[in-house]
Amino acid sequence: MSDRRTTRTATHWGVYDVETEEDSIASVRPWPLDPDPSPLGQSLDAVDGPTRVQRPAVRKSWLEGGPGQGRRGGEAFVEVNWDKALDLVASELERVRRDHGNQAIYAGSYGWASAGRFHHAQSQVHRFMSAIGGYTRSVNSYSLAAAEVIVPHVVGHRYGDVQLGSTSLGVVAEKTDLIVCFGGIPLKNAQVQNGGQGQHRIRDLLMQARHNGCRFVNVSPIAADVDRELEAQWLAPRPNSDTAIMLGLAHTLVTEGLHDPAFLDRYCVGAAPFLSYVKGDRDGQPKDADWAAAISGLEAEELRQLARQMAASRTMLNVSWSLQRAEHGEQTFWMVIVLAALLGQIGLPGGGFTLGYGAVGSVGNGAARFKQPTLPPLPNPVDSYIPVARIADMLENPGEAYSYNGQQRHYPDIRLIYWAGGNPFHHHQDLNRLVEAWQKPDTVIVNEPFWTATARHADIVLPTTTPLERNDLSGSSADDFLVLMEQALPPRGDARNDYDIFCGLAARLGVLERFGEGRNEAQWLETIYETFRQQSNELPAYERFRSKGYLQFGNGHAGQVRRVLFEDFRRDPQANPLPTPSGRIEIWSERIEGFKLSDCPPHPAWLAGEEWLGAARANSFPLHLLTHQPATRLHSQLDAGSHSRAHKVRDREAVLVHPRDAEARGISEGDIVRLFNDRGACLAGARLTTDIRPGVICLPTGAWYDPEVPGQAGSLDKHGNPNVLTRDRGTSGLAQGSSAQSCLVQLERYDADAPPVTAFVPPPLTE
Repeated sequence: MSDRRTTRTATHWGVYDVETEEDSIASVRPWPLDPDPSPLGQSLDAVDGPTRVQRPAVRKSWLEGGPGQGRRGGEAFVEVNWDKALDLVASELERVRRDHGNQAIYAGSYGWASAGRFHHAQSQVHRFMSAIGGYTRSVNSYSLAAAEVIVPHVVGHRYGDVQLGSTSLGVVAEKTDLIVCFGGIPLKNAQVQNGGQGQHRIRDLLMQARHNGCRFVNVSPIAADVDRELEAQWLAPRPNSDTAIMLGLAHTLVTEGLHDPAFLDRYCVGAAPFLSYVKGDRDGQPKDADWAAAISGLEAEELRQLARQMAASRTMLNVSWSLQRAEHGEQTFWMVIVLAALLGQIGLPGGGFTLGYGAVGSVGNGAARFKQPTLPPLPNPVDSYIPVARIADMLENPGEAYSYNGQQRHYPDIRLIYWAGGNPFHHHQDLNRLVEAWQKPDTVIVNEPFWTATARHADIVLPTTTPLERNDLSGSSADDFLVLMEQALPPRGDARNDYDIFCGLAARLGVLERFGEGRNEAQWLETIYETFRQQSNELPAYERFRSKGYLQFGNGHAGQVRRVLFEDFRRDPQANPLPTPSGRIEIWSERIEGFKLSDCPPHPAWLAGEEWLGAARANSFPLHLLTHQPATRLHSQLDAGSHSRAHKVRDREAVLVHPRDAEARGISEGDIVRLFNDRGACLAGARLTTDIRPGVICLPTGAWYDPEVPGQAGSLDKHGNPNVLTRDRGTSGLAQGSSAQSCLVQLERYDADAPPVTAFVPPPLTE
């Protein structure tokens, strides 16, 4: 009888006990301490699927002809041994550094990677690149770039600090009468937390609020963005109209005397010119409920009634991250703060605003907020960076000027890309444009466990282990737990840890001591834990932690920390000013006014975009495509796993379509359909539902990019990756963030024989 063994691992979506037998997974069970475990753990079986990169591989034309030869994306790879692969990588890094300088290496390596604190791919590649003299990096995130730039201008604090300081949902459950959710509170997203999540609490806390009488209003084109058990009133607007809706609410508050002038006087600056704009004094157009209704497609009286209910209640305004991933996305987050200021409840228990309840599991979860162990970074000697969503712009336009947060910057000339722990052919927009831009550098190197589209579009692919094949620590500064991750399986094929790969390269480039400091995996884990333990004398020594397998912070009261956002500021704004130029909430920003941006005025405003249902483009492409986080995986991670694949429609990603839109196109439940615009086209499986506004369709992100003709820009994606359709334009000249949610398409039934999905079939390989 074979031996069975149980080890514990952690992911961004929870902690699991993994039972193995004969070096294979026998079962995956949720951690008993988790009250609301995520089913995503069942896709861990992808670790043994056909998509694994088994050995180092080099694109054939690059190997035979050198850097820049051939075309990425459609060629066969030649498998080589590790010494050959590392020699090639080290030699190419040295050539680019010598001939073009370290700024010619782009190693932003954006992506979620694994939940491990030591074996975190970006931390490893950034430390290595700094050790060899630096690299061009990226700033901000695809998820939140517009918010990350605008929020500090309005309230002074970094966006992440505002999010971590969000009013605890335990306080909301006790004090809040009404939660108005712009973009909903999608619980599927709250199942995920960057760095790991010991316990999922958001669902229970929201249910507690509802049980206590709190009412919910879901302002979203998708009804399921708020759980049915919360019994939310559903207002289904046109996408991208949220700023106009908030302005209409503001107009009712002001003209009916329901706002709080005393709060504006004491805690804000710039209210007068903003209120003049709302009333229409400057342009002759009052931003009233009728005006907002015409833009949003909602009823004007519904908006007036909602404004009155907000003023008569202890009201929390919540805004989804997705709303700022749109043209002029900065305005929505700025406006929700201003709307909360008009109500005068910022800093009161259960009132004010929150930027992302339900976006991830940390927002409002009441965690103790310990800074977690981490691999110490090395300083990057190169001061070269781009906003993360502008990678195609950078590759296509070296030396070109662009604006970013009040600066005039220039794109570097990139000759080598090194990517680890992410998948730009998932998270970037307009993939057909990226396919062409990706051909520009001399060399692309990827550390990757799976044959993702990014690996297929590389020149050198170095196979890495998955978290199940190594030891690590998992924890988030927004969670109450630190968990020991135990190696459950031996490395598959010739896979190596990222750390060991970079040690091999560091040795060849003469920086091994600087990068690795003479430590192996076990020594690093103990070192970073003991560094972390210096925060508190109450934490146990490393061996005691290893024996128990996890730490729980908060003195045994996980999730019960009471927070009220800006409570100290409200109590005494002179003693506790905000770190803005005025020390107060900036409704009008003189700093932004000085930037003189045509697409980002000095106060929140409605700016019509090029791609929404009120634009002329809708005459050609009459459906607004939304692309949200899938319920069956984290972005593109483990798309090849059983849980993700079980929820596809005829092997393709499911697109939500209203029956009215389906009937007009002869589409039935389960049909294969073609989504298209002038940027690209993809196939998907139709799923009909009345829980989406007519004229809007929704295709989740993360289906592995699978073009019918590999490596050819414009080729039909067979699998349902929406980013062949989305626009690759910055939110504005302020943040230059992703505007993926501003996307118009057409939809039709696909009557031809649908080509088979081959996303999970490795590329041709030779020895």
